[in-house]
Amino acid sequence: MRICLFGAGAIGGYVAAKLAKAGTADVSIVARGAHLAAIERDGLRLIERGSMITAPSIRATGDAAELGPQDYVFLTLKAHSVAGALDQIAPLLGRETAVVTAQNGVPWWYFYRHGGALEGTRLASVDPQGTIWDRIDPARVIGTVVYVAAEVEGPGVIRHAEGDRCSLGEPSGERTERIARLFEALVAAGVRAPIRADIRSEIWVKLWGNLSFNPISALTGGTLEQIASDPGTRAAVRAMMVEAQTIGEKLGVHFPVGVDQRIEGARAVGPHETSMLQDLKRGRPVEIDALVAAVQELGRLTQVPTPAIDVVLALARQRARLLGCYG
Repeated sequence: MRICLFGAGAIGGYVAAKLAKAGTADVSIVARGAHLAAIERDGLRLIERGSMITAPSIRATGDAAELGPQDYVFLTLKAHSVAGALDQIAPLLGRETAVVTAQNGVPWWYFYRHGGALEGTRLASVDPQGTIWDRIDPARVIGTVVYVAAEVEGPGVIRHAEGDRCSLGEPSGERTERIARLFEALVAAGVRAPIRADIRSEIWVKLWGNLSFNPISALTGGTLEQIASDPGTRAAVRAMMVEAQTIGEKLGVHFPVGVDQRIEGARAVGPHETSMLQDLKRGRPVEIDALVAAVQELGRLTQVPTPAIDVVLALARQRARLLGCYG
């Protein structure tokens, strides 16, 4: 089995190291810069539970064409980076290659095998020209929702903090042979990989918090605990989440917990900075479109008003744009 991690940052590096250590797959990664140089020299290193795992068997390259077609390609780069990487991804795709999309937010393939009036709809917020859909046949896609906290500690070194679950799901909800094989490979590597019949509902539960806490943290600088504890910002989060829940339910999504329970769950995480706030502080592009603009677009498609989302999206976009992190 040949598995390539395209985008060997924190999540891609974590999964690659676990798979390589298990020895059940031929693992490769596409990386760049100092990170790539360190992996080529010393192997990929993963710090987990106080111990360091070194994976020298991983083939690392900056040119995916050197690797050839794969059985599975994990896209572990951020949603806004996918379109620009399509030419590099193309050599990895053989006739039967499955593409495992590990991005946060609403995926570009959302309405593939969705059913109903919106079947086949392409989302301009995450795939403006429909380029990703055209270049990566959505029939290749296996969706995943990642519950892993990790960071790139230094070139070639990934530090795992918590979490070991990557939920999997076919857009159609079927249990296919290809998803079963991937499940087996991940479980053998020590990564929990439950197969979901409704991966979209799981995408929404994670998105529910990201679409609200992320932009509000980018605007205020607050941690999850601070935002959830302050009456004003908590009310703003709640308003966005209520709008999102209405949209999701119109699309057939099941929310297993209530809004306030979800907010309390975020507060319990404590003084954690969201990924969007961290990206702003470091001058990196932010995931506003996949996390927030896509939900606004879904609101338009389902005829659900989104006044709270609209305001926060406009403010977050301007702040990120002025900092050179958006647009």
